Amino acid sequence: MNYLIKQAAILGGQPQDVLIEDGVITQIGAVQGADGVQEIDATGLVLLPGLVDTHTHLREPGREDAETVETGTRAAAKGGYTAVHAMANSTPVADTAGVVEQVYELGREAGWVDVRPVGAVTVGLAGKQLSEIGAMADSRAAVKMFSDDGICVSDPLLMRRALEYVKAFDGVIAQHAQEPRLTEGAQMNEGKVSSVLGLPGWPAVAEESIIARDVLLAEHVGARLHVCHVSTAGSVEIIRWAKARGIQVTAEVTPHHLLLTDEKVRTFDPVFKVNPPLRREEDVLALRAGVADGTIDVIGTDHAPHPSEAKDCEWGAAAMGMTGLETALSIVQHTLVDTGLLTWEDVARITSTVPAQIGRVADQGRPVAVGEPANLTLLDPAARWIVDPSAMATKGRNSPFAGMELPGSIRATFFHGHATVLDGELATPRPLDA
Repeated sequence: MNYLIKQAAILGGQPQDVLIEDGVITQIGAVQGADGVQEIDATGLVLLPGLVDTHTHLREPGREDAETVETGTRAAAKGGYTAVHAMANSTPVADTAGVVEQVYELGREAGWVDVRPVGAVTVGLAGKQLSEIGAMADSRAAVKMFSDDGICVSDPLLMRRALEYVKAFDGVIAQHAQEPRLTEGAQMNEGKVSSVLGLPGWPAVAEESIIARDVLLAEHVGARLHVCHVSTAGSVEIIRWAKARGIQVTAEVTPHHLLLTDEKVRTFDPVFKVNPPLRREEDVLALRAGVADGTIDVIGTDHAPHPSEAKDCEWGAAAMGMTGLETALSIVQHTLVDTGLLTWEDVARITSTVPAQIGRVADQGRPVAVGEPANLTLLDPAARWIVDPSAMATKGRNSPFAGMELPGSIRATFFHGHATVLDGELATPRPLDA
């Protein structure tokens, strides 16, 4: 099927027509319809390059009770994504060429988005020895990003060796910045609220000290470092300093850290339990400012679905994590666009262009221009919707935004020219041989 998108505001600009033929953008401007071309009325809609997530947990293999590649990528498509980076903490861990190739092939078979596996830095995420980094890079999955996400690579020598290793093929280490000794038993952000609630605190310095160490290591070896889910004002300042120094560091922030604070923990609702924890209002504002001035490069959802029993329990026993793929762009609009901090052109940069560059995904995050792959997202910025986890495509029901009214609704997603979402609903996956 070929598509003619009529009167779409490309990156929020003047309305234009966009013709998609054989998976490629072939015309932009005033375009006439033709036989065999499905027209889509995009009046009032914003056209963006397809979203790219640097941080997704698809759980498969091993935790199909929480999510599968199929359900997770359906959720991604519904959220406007055309590519996701699947984190390594599956069972078995994605620390070999065989496992990352399995995840890659499951993504191809599903056909909803490009699935780029993230390889583990260490064997079994145990932090003792490096994984098969080279073999994963040379595999069919062509892994470029490596992370023990969920666990910090706390050994500085091991971290140095990992940075040196990936430098050889332009890879990147994505660090989960959490000093383990400073967070033993921690349940929430360390501060006034944790003191009142009597919950063990998670100090900001546990994140900031690892980031400070690792930007210096990255500078020392001349390698690329990516900081996962930045959550504190101090972290923003360290990354800002490192960039000014010319260090090759990029950073992401999650949608939930752009909106929610540790005040939510007063409810003792485990849906608000997450790693890193929800922080103070001051941190939220610093994170938004960091995105606005370019210190924080991208939005990473840290989509972390869990089965209901992992959240429907007391706070101390609950799993950490929140779903995020289907609400991400709405939260970005709510916190950054509607507040005047970013334009839609900026949104394209932080949700698509730069994430694709970090992961070295060549055919994603491309400009909306003639000759480019038609990985596109149509958003209705004027729409309002109530978050209903039971209506989501993900298996996870652990959305911290449940019941909240959010702006912005995904109307269509095009994956290499194939409509995976139309009229706001899932359509069909892209055929494997397309």
